[in-house]
Amino acid sequence: MVQAYNFLASWQLFPEKCEFQSGSAPKSGNYKIESIRNGHALSISINWVSLDNEAFYTQYELIPDGELHPFNDQELADTIQSDIINASVIKIIFIKEEKIILEVLHEILSNGYLKLTQKGIDKELKPFTNIEVYHKQLSVLPYASSVGSVAIRPTKEGVIKHKALTAMEEQTNMQLDQIKQQIELLARQAQEIRKRKELSMMIYEAGISFKPQIGQVYHVYEKKDSSHILSLVAPQEWGGNGPFKQFVASVQLLADHTWKEV
Repeated sequence: MVQAYNFLASWQLFPEKCEFQSGSAPKSGNYKIESIRNGHALSISINWVSLDNEAFYTQYELIPDGELHPFNDQELADTIQSDIINASVIKIIFIKEEKIILEVLHEILSNGYLKLTQKGIDKELKPFTNIEVYHKQLSVLPYASSVGSVAIRPTKEGVIKHKALTAMEEQTNMQLDQIKQQIELLARQAQEIRKRKELSMMIYEAGISFKPQIGQVYHVYEKKDSSHILSLVAPQEWGGNGPFKQFVASVQLLADHTWKEV
């Protein structure tokens, strides 16, 4: 079971990355794979929420040894066969009346996503292929997979959990958005303070022949020797840069004795 280590997680569905020939992708989904029986078997639980906000759930076990084993839901399949091909691939086959009715290939992609390729026969006896893509989630939220997989039935518990989780997600997302906005504001303020500090350092190292007054606007020029000077005269009053190499900025002295560009 060591090779199944990469799969042991709760996986969150990417509905927008799914491709369905049978049924349609749910609004949200969770696919959970756990190791049970001291590592001799796997438990797979599937939760999903339809586009109509109906919650569904199913769970089954398998022994990935390549042998046929009785399946716990005889309405869907008589037996199940599964095998761990390698550290990145698990194959599951559902058999009903000695015929393969569903084949599910689990693949860990190079970007770490989990890809499920389901091949089966729909109600009209037409073959279909459904593709689901998941990303590994840090927390376990009971959301879900697709109606095209193994039999999934609605539960009262699932509906209650979905309503509670929807409310929880709305509240936590709102709080996270508020914190994000606060962080962005602090980042902008920090950047502004950094710019004022750098500008202030340049001005205090420049030549100043008068005492600046708080709130007044002055003008910084670069001299021909690359040093700077603070002047009372604006560029338009010189009719250009005056006797200096170039005009740098118009600045204002603030109450905290830092300078800002105006």
